[in-house]
Amino acid sequence: MQSDFRAGHGCTSATLKVLNNIITTINKGQYCAAIFIDLARAVFVNHSILIGRLNTLGFSNDCLTWFTNYFSDTVQYVISEGLLSGPLAVSMGVPQGSILGPTLFSVYINDVALAAGESLIHLYADDTILYTSGPSLDTVLTNLQTSFNAIQLSFRGLQLLLNASKTKCMLFNRLLPAPARRSSITTLYDNYKYLGVWLDCKLSFQTHIKHLQSKIISRISFLFRNKASFTHAAKHTLVKLTILPILDFGDVIYKIASNTLLS
Repeated sequence: MQSDFRAGHGCTSATLKVLNNIITTINKGQYCAAIFIDLARAVFVNHSILIGRLNTLGFSNDCLTWFTNYFSDTVQYVISEGLLSGPLAVSMGVPQGSILGPTLFSVYINDVALAAGESLIHLYADDTILYTSGPSLDTVLTNLQTSFNAIQLSFRGLQLLLNASKTKCMLFNRLLPAPARRSSITTLYDNYKYLGVWLDCKLSFQTHIKHLQSKIISRISFLFRNKASFTHAAKHTLVKLTILPILDFGDVIYKIASNTLLS
């Protein structure tokens, strides 16, 4: 499922959907493991592959010709200190900032989900989470490994490369003890920032709340140090603009944290 570029969908709704599936599973006493996949070159869309996707979807020959023309003869320039570089032909990618760009990228990448097999997958632009669950830890990790291998092949077929340093694996074990052994997939991480919200393996949101506290304290400290420079109305405006958005983003997600953390 692709959540980005869709009306009524966003980071919060995407994270809620994924967390609802994970929490439902682990509350049943089952294991749930996830791989957070990050692409190194998400915008490098191969035009020939994209045209092939459009053809598969049933676009007419006239439409395919139009899109082929849309991608052809595109060049880019670089301006630095008033100097203009020579033109460089653009052979890959979709026009940034265009109306068609997000839709074309979705068409290009969405079929990757078909390779997930027994695992669940959720895409948000180029941020992908692959996760699976079950009563047996060995089975969960084996299925996840199989799905991950298939997903990697699918991405390679689209000439999209994984960013290995940002692709992480996490085992959610809110009600279960941590496993004695490590996953064969990769190192298991205790925390990961997914779509702006820090997730931890216990889903306590302790890491996320600590990051919120750090951001808020720095802003409050700035206001306190410069309190003589602002009117009461200006301070009120600054709080609404610089502090409240930090608390508001994803608040429906981390509100399940303990009252001790939230206070």
